[in-house]
Amino acid sequence: MTFNYDMTLLSYFIQAGLVVKAVMLLLAVASVFSWTYILQQFFYLRSVVHSAKGFEKAFWSGTEPAKLYAAADREENGIAGMEAIFHAGYKEYLLISKEPNTNTEQVIENTQRAMRVQQMREQNKLEQNLAFLAIVGSTSPYVGLFGTVWGIMQAFRALANVQQATISMVAPGIAEALIATALGLFAAIPAVIAYNRFVTGIGRLQNRFDAFQEEFTNTLIRQLRNN
Repeated sequence: MTFNYDMTLLSYFIQAGLVVKAVMLLLAVASVFSWTYILQQFFYLRSVVHSAKGFEKAFWSGTEPAKLYAAADREENGIAGMEAIFHAGYKEYLLISKEPNTNTEQVIENTQRAMRVQQMREQNKLEQNLAFLAIVGSTSPYVGLFGTVWGIMQAFRALANVQQATISMVAPGIAEALIATALGLFAAIPAVIAYNRFVTGIGRLQNRFDAFQEEFTNTLIRQLRNN
C-alpha cells in the first residue's frame, strides 16, 4: 500500500483531522493578529520616541514653556508622550497658580499630580497590545503541542485496524500533526521577541518621562521664585 503526499502546508491542513484543523486555524489567526499588533506597536512606539526627542530638543533649547504650551495647545488631540505630559502639567500649573491663597508647594504638588496622571495614560497607550502578545507568546506552543498530540493519537488509532503497519503509513499522519507544533512556534517566537523589545523600549521611555518631570518641576520652582 503506497501513500503519495504533496508536502505542502495546504495539503497537510486538508488531510488533518477536525481538531488539528481547528488548532491550525486558531494559530494562524493568532499569528495574523500578532503581526498586526506588532507593526502597529512598532510604528506608534517609534513615533513617540521621535516626538520625545523633538520636544526635548525644543525644551532644552531655551524656548519658554509658555510658547511650548501654546504650540501643544493648538494641537492637543495630536500630541503624545512627553509633550502630552508637559501640556497636562503646565495646564494645571497655569490654573492653580491663578487661584488665591496658594503657595509654591501646592502649585508644584498639583502640577506633578497632573503629569503623573497623564503619564499613566500615555503608558496605557504604549502597553495597549502587549497583553495579547504575551498571551500568544506563552500559549501558542502549548496549543500547537495539543494539536500534535491529538493528531498522533488519531494516527496510531487508525493503525489499530491495520494488520501490518509500516513507516510509510505512520509518517504522513505524524507529519501532519507536527505541523501544529510548527505553527505554534511560528506564532509564539515573533510575539515573544516583540514583547520583550517593546517592554524594554517602553521602560526606557518611562525613565525619560520621569527625568523630564523632575527637570520641568525644577524649572517651575525657579519660575515661581522669580515671580
